[in-house]
Amino acid sequence: MKILVVDDEQLLVKGIKFNLENEGYQVLTAYDGAAAVELARREPLDLIILDLMMPQLSGSEACMKIREFSDVPIIMLTARSEDADMLMGFESGADDYVTKPFNILALKARVRALLRRASMSAAQEPAKTSVLTRGHISVDTERRSAYKNGVAIELTMKEFDLIEFLMKNPGRVYSRENLLDLVWGYDYQGDTRTVDVHIRRLREKLELDPAHPEYIVTKWGVGYYFAD
Repeated sequence: MKILVVDDEQLLVKGIKFNLENEGYQVLTAYDGAAAVELARREPLDLIILDLMMPQLSGSEACMKIREFSDVPIIMLTARSEDADMLMGFESGADDYVTKPFNILALKARVRALLRRASMSAAQEPAKTSVLTRGHISVDTERRSAYKNGVAIELTMKEFDLIEFLMKNPGRVYSRENLLDLVWGYDYQGDTRTVDVHIRRLREKLELDPAHPEYIVTKWGVGYYFAD
């Protein structure tokens, strides 16, 4: 597995590289967004760890450029934990989000989880197209495409994983912790707002009235569910 680590803090890059190489990964490094885009275009990467705030070309800008030609899993790093920064990372196409300072063991767990999910998706045998439809929302689980009233809607990898999971289990309420474990694929030790941000983005993209969602519903004090 080949991983690209990008951050303008060279000591941090060195530390992440050392730890990932000890896990058996091949690690490439870069220190700005422009170099990250060039390496992603040139190298067959399995995952990218990308800092949000960098000079010249920011992490979010680099992420958007990479998404023009690649769906490689991307973990975004940031020194701030505000929802706006988390949203910026997801909106630009990132699949996961880690706030500095972070526990290197937690970062490695997320790396393993994303690589595992990507490998499982790639290994699936071609099958008859399966389309889930509830009202105006449709999801093609084979083509990994989502539609609102028949119009294709662009979702990030994790947004699609979440809406697919909820639509396959309509009416069942899941807590944030449940969703992090079942959709993200690891025991999450940090901020559960990751789920809230993804739910908000899905409502904005798929609901007719995001302020009054019909399908992606909150069960107050418990969690979220897809209306049956």
